Amino acid sequence: MDAGSGARPVLLVLADSLSYYGPKGGLPSDHPDIWPNIVARQLGWDVELVARIGWTSRDVWWALTQDPRVWSAVPRAGAVVFAVGGMDSLPSPLPTALREQLRYVRPPALRRVVRAGYQWLQPRLSPLGWPVALPPRLSVEYLESSRAALEYMRPELPVIGTLPSVHRSEAYGKVHAGRPGAVAAITAWSEEKNVPIVDLAEAVRANVFSDQGNPDGIHWGWDGHTEVAAAMLTALRAAGVVPDSAEGAVPADPVSSGAE
Repeated sequence: MDAGSGARPVLLVLADSLSYYGPKGGLPSDHPDIWPNIVARQLGWDVELVARIGWTSRDVWWALTQDPRVWSAVPRAGAVVFAVGGMDSLPSPLPTALREQLRYVRPPALRRVVRAGYQWLQPRLSPLGWPVALPPRLSVEYLESSRAALEYMRPELPVIGTLPSVHRSEAYGKVHAGRPGAVAAITAWSEEKNVPIVDLAEAVRANVFSDQGNPDGIHWGWDGHTEVAAAMLTALRAAGVVPDSAEGAVPADPVSSGAE
């Protein structure tokens, strides 16, 4: 399979909510100011954004193996971005499965009570910093399974990875003790497999810790999306997929293809 010579290539982005939340909340996938669409405009490509709030590296694998939107995008893809990892590294002292199953609790009155209890406990237990939502070893296993599957289908298809963002969220006790371990594991994987990496933290730190980000302390303002788009374009250029016309829009930024 290949991207085809007659059709516009697709930027396939498998991501968490950082890809489509702005300073005031979630946005449609075609919103012009979220980073996947900024990147696609620079490239002259289309976008297939497959993302949900709370997604981890495991969800990337599930999307790749279960979502027909992904199946139809892979043959036309010019590049694939794994824009996850932040949720993997957040403290999850209560089981992730509990959070994911809250929506199924019945009756509604009981669901509201259970959700309120979860929301009360989560920030109070988060300072423990452990366990994280997905251990680094498992995050990398899912990332590599996804990369290897894409390589099997499209050996020439570039894959871009990301290092976790930063946060100052009260919902997680402003704790992110799991990030260093996640960074080390993902960086080692990227070096071994030659996967270009965008460091989301370096791109958005100033925005997250300013008054321009989302008040929830996790999601970004518009400057954050702009910086991530610039970093992503640099990573794509390093992978050899950015046309010359886009290079003028790419400043130096936090990206590596292994060792810094």
